Amino acid sequence: MSTAATETLSVVVEREIPYPPEKIWRALTQPHLIEEWLMKNDFMPAIDHRFQLRADWGTVECQVLEVEPNKTLTYTWAALGLASVVTWTLSPTGSGAGTQLRMEQSGFRPDQQQAYHGAKAGWPHFFAAMERVLARLE
Repeated sequence: MSTAATETLSVVVEREIPYPPEKIWRALTQPHLIEEWLMKNDFMPAIDHRFQLRADWGTVECQVLEVEPNKTLTYTWAALGLASVVTWTLSPTGSGAGTQLRMEQSGFRPDQQQAYHGAKAGWPHFFAAMERVLARLE
C-alpha cells in the first residue's frame, strides 16, 4: 500500500500575541471565553473529557487528549466526516512579554479538500476573534 493514500494534510496557524501564556490559556480553556471566539461548548481542560462545539451549521464532537497548563492543549475534532486533531502550543517569546501561539489541525484526508480549505480560511478568523477577547480580558 502506498503511503500517498494515507497521507493527511495539516492546517497550521501561528501568531505572536502580546499577552503571557497564562492569559491565552484562559481563552483556550474557559467555556464562556471559548464561546466568544470559537463556538458554544461544554469544554473542561481534563484528559478524556468529551465535549461539543456547537455552531449554526452543526456540532463538532471532541475529546481532550492532552492538557499541559499554559503550554499545550490537544483535542480531537470530529465533524461532517472529518476526524482530526487540534493541538495548541504556547511558547513564551524571547522578550517574555508575549506568546508564540501555534495551532495545528491535522488529519485531513486528500479527499477532504473542502474541509481542509474551510479550516485554512476559518482558523485565522478564530485567531483574530480570540485576540479581541484577550484585548479586553483583565
